Amino acid sequence: QVQLVESGGGLVQSGGSLRLSCAASGAVFSINTMGWYRQAPGKQRILVATITNSNSENYADSVKGRFTISRDGARDTVYLQMNRLTPEDTAVYYCNAHGTDWINLPVDYWGQGTQVTVSS
Repeated sequence: QVQLVESGGGLVQSGGSLRLSCAASGAVFSINTMGWYRQAPGKQRILVATITNSNSENYADSVKGRFTISRDGARDTVYLQMNRLTPEDTAVYYCNAHGTDWINLPVDYWGQGTQVTVSS
C-alpha cells in the first residue's frame, strides 16, 4: 500500500503561482510513475502532468509552458509548480502514484485532493 498526502493548494489571483506537494509513504518501491490530475466541478478528472522514475515528464496541452512537475532524489515526493494560473485552472488537484502490487499487477493510488481556486 502507498499513502499520498498533498499540500499547497489555496486561493490565488489570475496570473499568480502555486506549488503543490505530494509526499508518498509505504510501499514506495512499487511506484514507477507519479503525477497530478485535476477535476473541475461537473467535469471528469483529467491528467495534468506525470513524471516517471527516469524523470520523463508528460503534460496536458493546456498546462504546457506554465506548469512544471518534479520529484526529489528519494523519489517519494512530487511537486507541481503552477505559474500564470487562470480561472480555468480552478479544480481539485489529486496526486497519483502508479505502480505494481505484490503480485505485479498494475495499481493506482490517489491522494485526498487539494483545492486550487484562481480568481479573475
